[in-house]
Amino acid sequence: MASGGVSPAPSSPIPFIHSSNTNQPSPLSISSSTPPPTKICVFCGASPGKSPAHLAMARSLAENMAANNISLVYGGGTVGLMGEVARTLVSLSGPDSVHGIIPAPLVKYERGPESEGAAAHSSENGTGLPEYAVYGKTTVVKDMHTRKAMMAQEVLAGGPGSGFVALSGGYGTLEELMEVVTWNQLGIHNRGVVVLNVEGYWDGLMAWIQGSVQAGFVGEGSKGIVVDVATAEEAVKALRDYKVSEGRFKLEWGNE
Repeated sequence: MASGGVSPAPSSPIPFIHSSNTNQPSPLSISSSTPPPTKICVFCGASPGKSPAHLAMARSLAENMAANNISLVYGGGTVGLMGEVARTLVSLSGPDSVHGIIPAPLVKYERGPESEGAAAHSSENGTGLPEYAVYGKTTVVKDMHTRKAMMAQEVLAGGPGSGFVALSGGYGTLEELMEVVTWNQLGIHNRGVVVLNVEGYWDGLMAWIQGSVQAGFVGEGSKGIVVDVATAEEAVKALRDYKVSEGRFKLEWGNE
């Protein structure tokens, strides 16, 4: 990781253990004249939350992504908000619109009971992975760092409007969110970062950012890296209209 706990995305292809739908064409085989699709990486919880508003927002985000022909990159789980956004988008845009990336130790942990039977008896992959027709492509990687780097690489290779959206979630969601915020500040990427604030869930984070600016730990020009929105429509628009923060460091990272 770079300073502040930031790991640079690998410059070489990332190895994986298993991948569902292995007959899909490699990205390298796609014509360079084909415009890259817009991709949104969604960070969110493997729990549904106590309020039904959280699941409703996950569905709304997927619906808006489908309406705008946007592909999903996410953590590969089939439970909680993760499973909801993936299932909804696959049902609307098809399995090619979703790519889940999950570390091997989490495959069983982040798999819901509704998907266990299908995965265990699937003649499609035989690896215990989520069913492709329901959750899209799943790539299993060796660790958390590889997962995050690979998700970031997909977004950076995406077309205009690509970026990162955080729905509600726990420690892992917060860690993933703050890493891409730091990457943005350090100049590692220039994609938008949005929090979808359901019932004030992210109010504490936004207050912390403002307090850090006032205390002198976050620069005034960096306070706008995280965009706070209340609806899925606003999230998609915020990424489409994103402008690089004035406080972004102008560092040369090369292929690191």
